[in-house]
Amino acid sequence: MLDHRECERARVMRDRRYDGRFFSGVKTTRVYCRPVCPVRPAQAKNVTFFASAAAAEAAGFRPCLRCRPETAPFCPAWKGSRTTVERALRLIEVGALDADSVDTLADRLGIGSRHLSRLFHKHVRATPMQVAQTTRIQRAKRLLDETKLPMTEIAVRSGFGSLRRFNAVFRTVYRCAPTDIRRARPSPQASPAIEARRASRVSPPRHADRDY
Repeated sequence: MLDHRECERARVMRDRRYDGRFFSGVKTTRVYCRPVCPVRPAQAKNVTFFASAAAAEAAGFRPCLRCRPETAPFCPAWKGSRTTVERALRLIEVGALDADSVDTLADRLGIGSRHLSRLFHKHVRATPMQVAQTTRIQRAKRLLDETKLPMTEIAVRSGFGSLRRFNAVFRTVYRCAPTDIRRARPSPQASPAIEARRASRVSPPRHADRDY
């Protein structure tokens, strides 16, 4: 459970120890950020906190283009009896829900799908499928920023079954097209070999995205 006062203090101080542990959403702009965002902190009365990027997006907030939530360190905040959630998040990160169902994921974890959903609601404040969609979008955003790969390949590497599906989800999350994001940033000057290494760091999922 997030402690509001602790999160507020970390947000205002831009405390790097909290990077990845929570995200803050600004109600007036509907943008969510990392605790280390360089933008001037919003007034506390306009800020709400989320346990995950997926929870922020599920609440209707879009990612900040300055602090880039997709680059936040993966920092599971659950230990002990809650390691099931941590393991599920790691499996989703490598594509466990890009084609398979929540039932299949739950089977891999040795629990029922309803129990898994309850755990996610308690600790992540988002469903497993919402987390999976955020993960796919984050892969795509990193590839847009760090490579010159064509949009079709970015869509496939990110776990989307089609460019149409990729564009639709991206517009829903960022309120703009992937091409707008790419045009707004300087073109990467890396050699093809370096670019290939960058692309490989964003682990391509094993399966294509389904329309859920």
